[in-house]
Amino acid sequence: MKKTTANTANNELFTKKTKAFVYNLKAGPIQRMLDFDFLCCRETPSVAGIINPGSSGWHKAFFGKNEMLIPVFSTVADASKAVPDADVMVNFASFRSAYGSSKEALESRTIRTVAIIAEGMPERETRELIAMAKKKGKWIIGPATVGGIKSGCFRIGNTAGTIENITNCRLYRAGSVGLVSKSGGMSNEMYNVIAQNSDGVNEGIAIGGDAYPGSELLDHILRFEANPDIKMMVVLGELGGQSEYGIAEAKKSGKITKPLIGWCIGTCSKVFPTEVQFGHAGAKSGKEKETADAKNKAMRDAGIIVPRSFEGLGAAIKGEFERLRKEGKIKEIKEPELPKVPQDYAAALKSGTVRRSANFMCSISDDRGDDVLYGGVPLAEIIEKDYSVGDVISLLWFKRKLPKYAAKYIELCLIVAADHGPCVSGAHNAIVAARAGKDLVSSLASGLLTIGPRFGGAIDDAARYFKAGCDAGMAPEEFVEDMKKKAIRIPGIGHRIKSRDNPDKRVEFLKAYAKKHFPETKYLDYALAVENVTLEKANNLILNVDGCIGVTFMDLLSSCKCFSKEELEGIVEIGYLNGLFVLARSIGLMGHIYDQKRLKSELYRHPWDDVMFLK
Repeated sequence: MKKTTANTANNELFTKKTKAFVYNLKAGPIQRMLDFDFLCCRETPSVAGIINPGSSGWHKAFFGKNEMLIPVFSTVADASKAVPDADVMVNFASFRSAYGSSKEALESRTIRTVAIIAEGMPERETRELIAMAKKKGKWIIGPATVGGIKSGCFRIGNTAGTIENITNCRLYRAGSVGLVSKSGGMSNEMYNVIAQNSDGVNEGIAIGGDAYPGSELLDHILRFEANPDIKMMVVLGELGGQSEYGIAEAKKSGKITKPLIGWCIGTCSKVFPTEVQFGHAGAKSGKEKETADAKNKAMRDAGIIVPRSFEGLGAAIKGEFERLRKEGKIKEIKEPELPKVPQDYAAALKSGTVRRSANFMCSISDDRGDDVLYGGVPLAEIIEKDYSVGDVISLLWFKRKLPKYAAKYIELCLIVAADHGPCVSGAHNAIVAARAGKDLVSSLASGLLTIGPRFGGAIDDAARYFKAGCDAGMAPEEFVEDMKKKAIRIPGIGHRIKSRDNPDKRVEFLKAYAKKHFPETKYLDYALAVENVTLEKANNLILNVDGCIGVTFMDLLSSCKCFSKEELEGIVEIGYLNGLFVLARSIGLMGHIYDQKRLKSELYRHPWDDVMFLK
């Protein structure tokens, strides 16, 4: 008997809680899998993530009538780490890259079933994957397969066709028949045949038409044999190869005890005078033993129910099903009430039911329910539990509630950066715009547009450069010399008015708070060590407000243990920290704008600058 290629001890591949990755961003198959989930009344979608090499982010899809965001990962390793309970990968990679991606999936700790859709994979690569899967006790379905379906539970890609066909074949709930086929197209036909002549399919697998499938017909027959919910089985083989002989031997030896109906497609090959290659790589008429007629005879002789023609399959299935039902081995199935799967927009124009994709994505808030959600927290809870402004910012910016000292520090940053007086460029521009009669929003935008590396935009650069120097283990003197060689002014160092002898009180407040409340202040300590070096060059080369906010915020985020290393890098890269300055300065700019709108009293000029103050 031909050896099986998979671990048959673990016979349940899919359940109603199965989560899967889809390799390559195939929007159509992904949506069809989700529509099947919705039809089957799954509580959670089966597609847990998309692996799309070279990209990351989110993919919009529908789960019923609601839109959802599916995470997109760049590698199998990233996906497996983020969603460790996803144990299936549906691989839509091309035949050129299917080997590498499937190998990576089989080497992962969490993925145990890989469905390879690609046709034309080199046989050597397939055989290597089979050996790896067998060694690790994992499963491969394919290559060159449409996949498979577990009725009422899980669907691989495009298996079983349209929702209408799935409904007609009653694949939305489990039946009593297990089906395994080489051909994906013929398996779709068999779902219909089985539904018309029994209570339907429990699980159907198309192993693919290659000469070396990742799992054999017998592998799945033995799984079905071990599944108490499957009462009878159907196998649809084809000419070429000798897999069906293994099934015949298993039937003779008693490994297969459940009723089994079989048929081998390709009996017409005998009318051709020479060997014929049919559609599949493994379907060719060659040796007499590999002909469909010879294999049908072998299965019939072993006690498998084999009709005289393909047209007789329906009658054979119905006869065996009725016998099992009369014996009480199959109970009546109550049909569930099915939800209606919405149509997509283009298809719904004619029918009048419309589903339209949104133009924007949002992962920080949601106002569709009874209560507004900020970072997943209901607004009622935010108000009732007295969340602070810092708490709300942490929910909306970082999508999590930070420790209380962190939220308080956010508020402290807003306070000390709210206003630096009317002479700085942002306030000056806002004042000029307001005096020119511009509206509130235009005046505010005029002030905010000045924010950049020379005005408030140094927070992110300070965090970035000081963090890089500290993490690299550079001595403060080495850091200063390195920045000098690169002709880069050290962001966050230097002040036009304040100096060592006239320190900035705002910086003192920030440093004192960080030293008192933060678990560690390694970046602040590093910046202060750099300050000692720069002060040797000039008395005003001190750590300023921008620099202090930048390094202390990096200390806060890294020491609170709420963020991964990758998230910290992303926060600096995106510009979250400059956002603190934008938010804070908006408060001060609004004050200057309102001030100009209401000023009517006599003004006087300050003796040492060009600002006129109210008398």
